[in-house]
Amino acid sequence: MISLLVAPADLAADAVEVEGEAYHHLFRARRLAVGDRVRAADGAGRARWGEVAAVDRRRATLRLGEAAPGNEPAAAVHLLVAPPERSRLSWLVEKATELGVVAVRLVTAERTPREGGRLDLGRLGRVAAAALEQCHRSRLPEVTGPHAWGELPGLLAAASGPAGRWVLDLAGEGAGGAALALDGAGSAALLVGPEGGWTDGERADLAAQGCRAVRLGPTVLRVETAALAGAALLLGGA
Repeated sequence: MISLLVAPADLAADAVEVEGEAYHHLFRARRLAVGDRVRAADGAGRARWGEVAAVDRRRATLRLGEAAPGNEPAAAVHLLVAPPERSRLSWLVEKATELGVVAVRLVTAERTPREGGRLDLGRLGRVAAAALEQCHRSRLPEVTGPHAWGELPGLLAAASGPAGRWVLDLAGEGAGGAALALDGAGSAALLVGPEGGWTDGERADLAAQGCRAVRLGPTVLRVETAALAGAALLLGGA
């Protein structure tokens, strides 16, 4: 099954025109033809089944029909991450999208690498969109930042209530699967610090915001590894 990301207004119509890169990918590289079935998603949580109605040299028409499954997890997991090196950040966004997170917020911590403040959000958004089509989700995660440390209270308030806030920290208690549980909360915020670790001041700020410090295990993980492992535990326990 092929998935296609379309605008919310297009998904509400009876048919959608496919042009540009999407046309080239679907009708030149993938060689879709009239009569083939496509799943169209709007990035806001909705999807419909469609059928290729016409194809010409520059565009194609997709006739939309009944609703399709959203394929979204029950829990809304927000990742608040100190951005790793750019060479690994795209991979983090891609895999987080595949797992089912609803947002990746890139937060500047004291030990964030200097280059972490220079983010190509347009490129990261395209990475997330491609991953959404690959994994057949319907909600496109928001990728935002860099956020200053002072924005943390607002980010946490938007992501979850106090019952759903965790911070990964080797100094934390418990171990992964036993500690990361939603406790009935429908949303969760998972904070992952830089590879240099949290400072004592940052730990105090996080504790003041109701974040529970947990560790995934005895080893020191890269930022993207820790973020994805933690998100998978939360989503798997939802």
